[in-house]
Amino acid sequence: MRIGFFTDSYRPYTSGVVRSIDLFTREFKERGHEVYIFGPDYPLARYQKEEGVFRFASIPAPTMPDFAIPIPLSAQLGATIRRLNLEVIHVHSPFLLGRLGAAAARQHGLPLVFTFHTLYEHYAHYLPVAQQAIKLLAQAVAREFCNRCDLVIAPSRPVRDYLGEIGVNVPVSVIPTGNDLEELKEADPGWLRKNYRINPRARVLLFVGRLGKEKNIAFLLRAFQMAQQLIPELELVIAGDGPQKEELRGFSATLGLEGKVTFTGLLPRSRLIHCYAGADLFVFSSVTETQGLVIGEAKSAGLPVVAVGAAASTEMVVDGEDGFLTELSPQKFAAAIVRLLRESSLYEKMSRCALLNAAALSSGSSAEKMLDRYAELLEAKRPSPIPHQPV
Repeated sequence: MRIGFFTDSYRPYTSGVVRSIDLFTREFKERGHEVYIFGPDYPLARYQKEEGVFRFASIPAPTMPDFAIPIPLSAQLGATIRRLNLEVIHVHSPFLLGRLGAAAARQHGLPLVFTFHTLYEHYAHYLPVAQQAIKLLAQAVAREFCNRCDLVIAPSRPVRDYLGEIGVNVPVSVIPTGNDLEELKEADPGWLRKNYRINPRARVLLFVGRLGKEKNIAFLLRAFQMAQQLIPELELVIAGDGPQKEELRGFSATLGLEGKVTFTGLLPRSRLIHCYAGADLFVFSSVTETQGLVIGEAKSAGLPVVAVGAAASTEMVVDGEDGFLTELSPQKFAAAIVRLLRESSLYEKMSRCALLNAAALSSGSSAEKMLDRYAELLEAKRPSPIPHQPV
């Protein structure tokens, strides 16, 4: 099969969308399929050109210089699609290159698949205009774009339910990205403490993600402060970057957490895996996730999870089995952390379950499901045979 991915973000930018594209691309290629990626150029970044990746001219985003805004114009796109003989177009955004991909699918008569990666209405705070109007507009854009597609992929059941609620009436399949079960085998459990001078006797909590308002990290810092009062040797590592970085550093100091919270900044995968291996517990406070990829990665390292019981976290954490889901209460979140770390038998049981449950949701099995959906769409697109007419 020859598959074209259209995406508004791609390497060297780091995000859950990019991670999902990378994993599906790898799994598809390992099964003998061809994948071609149509994504943005990054004029301010250095990266190696890759075969099968077509870059569109882009401009840096005004408020996020590391993010590029692609210009969805190309005189060669039609010829490129014909030359590659694409069979399926799969878009990863309802904007810019996603719309360009949708138009190309319609022009060439190809099946159009869209993965709904992001609950865009939860990002309204980044626009300094009427928030409620922006949320309604985000829903309208999502509904309109989804209903142009042959198939929408929801990374979790809560996202599938949300799409139904806003009026999406095309087929929706729930297919999460899945976990990479191999990369953590190379991780060094001692790297995190050595490189960030963390007390060898400390119990380490880990958060991985973008440092933005939608990730609810101020809540996490409050809960950590409460837990740390009961377990003084507790430390928190926050791996990621984003617009709230300096604000969160300041808030951490205000809470009196100097020396207890480590901000690593953005880490490449080759180092991030060492953070998972070196932590004791994964903590996640976001209430806007569509699938919570980092939760699956943490479980693949055998880390129990404490998360706010909202959105996709309810899909990724089996409450009471491989972690705890709590209300949006820093006191209850802190209590779950303390209980897990104080009860060693419970901790060990949840660690074993985390590994088992992560293994059941592999990126390979997700890729197989996606390929099955592609095959069904291709079969439906094939013209029906002309019935034989007697002479």
